[in-house]
Amino acid sequence: MPESNTAPVKNTEGGYGLLKTNIYLRNIGTPAENAEVSILNPDTGNVIEQARTNSEGQLPPIRLTTPPIENSQSYNRPRPFNQYNMRVRLTNFYDAVIDNIQIYPNTTAIQNVVLTPLTEDIIIPYPVLWGDFPDKIPEAEIKKLPFPSNLVVLPEPVTPSVIIVHDGVPSDKSARNYTVSFKDYIKNVASSEIYASWPRETLKANILAILSFTLNRVYTEWYRSKGYDFTITNSTAYDQSFTYGRNIFQEISDIVDEVFTMYISRGDANQPLFAQYCDGIRVNRDGWLSQWGSKELGDRGFSALQILRNYYGYDITLKEAKKVEGIPLSFSGVLSIGSRGDAVRTIQNQLNTISNNYPLIPKLIADGIYGEKTAEAVREFQETFDLPVTGTVNFPTWYAVSDVYNAITMPS
Repeated sequence: MPESNTAPVKNTEGGYGLLKTNIYLRNIGTPAENAEVSILNPDTGNVIEQARTNSEGQLPPIRLTTPPIENSQSYNRPRPFNQYNMRVRLTNFYDAVIDNIQIYPNTTAIQNVVLTPLTEDIIIPYPVLWGDFPDKIPEAEIKKLPFPSNLVVLPEPVTPSVIIVHDGVPSDKSARNYTVSFKDYIKNVASSEIYASWPRETLKANILAILSFTLNRVYTEWYRSKGYDFTITNSTAYDQSFTYGRNIFQEISDIVDEVFTMYISRGDANQPLFAQYCDGIRVNRDGWLSQWGSKELGDRGFSALQILRNYYGYDITLKEAKKVEGIPLSFSGVLSIGSRGDAVRTIQNQLNTISNNYPLIPKLIADGIYGEKTAEAVREFQETFDLPVTGTVNFPTWYAVSDVYNAITMPS
């Protein structure tokens, strides 16, 4: 494998993937209707597809060519993804330009775009496994805790609603800070670090490592305790790859929605494990997860927990953070037809608020009774926000409703 794979590579054929697009005016709570979206071939500049968004700010999934699936199944194959550019235009807003959207075979990429008067061009770098990024600097997996502050609840691990990402190495004072939702951050990192076409259990194992790594930074106030004003950096030497505005992948998004409050713990330790990882080809370290090695184990039928224990040891367990900041009512169990109570009324009220901006979601009587009309509204919400359409409010749907509701009701 070469030291760097950053040389330009043209798109090739052999498979197909899907691209789903969501366009917003301010945040996820305000869809951009009638925005013109163009998909361009980066090699020729030709427009491949052009369409306008519906009232939900969305386009039907676009089918795009990719390399053959075999390219993502072994490290010594040609580039496993094709790249496409996107241009979004809407009256009274600056054009949004996203370059190098990555499409893998047999996967669904999701590109979210927020239109603002100051929208900047976004250039998505290669994923870490293909590009040339600094190696991680080893750190202790269990860290001494700082003196408690009002930023986190100690000694109990917390899944925050937002995270502040520093766009550079810690000492770069000129680098920009981005405040993004915690789930969006994890989805962005996973889409930047690994290939979405890998086995599901491999993706889950890597996502759990990314979650534990991140929650360790949150729990220990690693950068705050050193006087910095951010939670984590996007430098792969210190932390994890993150590119503001890049596309994510449906396969990764679904898993993150399921497990985003989980973390790895060693023995009786309450602290999230600082779960370090490497590619396993150019860099290989004992006690670190090997990304390519985890892919091989997934091919062999290993579960996510088995993959993690193979690298971090058989004394690790999975735990769940007991508090989600910024969510007014924590998830108390699956809601379905026949459910009653305050949790149902909360969902009904939040869906009614969301339907003001997403009119395909029908209005409900907030009576605390989960009937067919509530199930219909939930199904429409799930369809709109790329969740499995079940008509029941499970863990991912509960927090997705809360996220959108908070985005709509938060001050501008």
